[in-house]
Amino acid sequence: MTAWFMVRAQVVDPSVKDAFDRWYQDEHLPDARKSFGALRAWRGWSAVDPSVHHAFYEFDDLARAQAIQGSDGLKRLVADFDRVWGNKVTRSRDLVEVIQAIGA
Repeated sequence: MTAWFMVRAQVVDPSVKDAFDRWYQDEHLPDARKSFGALRAWRGWSAVDPSVHHAFYEFDDLARAQAIQGSDGLKRLVADFDRVWGNKVTRSRDLVEVIQAIGA
């Protein structure tokens, strides 16, 4: 089954939210999808906490998702994120293997 690499970012400095949104849209999401070789990538803002942003990258299986951990591509993307956002945006990452799917 498929697997997802997920990134949860929290904009600590509200003054950068619009710039972060544009940067993620125009630069980071397309670059990350390509670097990871993900099938698809999408993102959105939390409806519960407007400072929280989620990005999702879909892979054929868990092994492919796990392969990005420690990769040069991820290291480069993390360094770029840190350089641009520093302590204005924090983030965490997770890997999830889909074990059940119902419907289309």
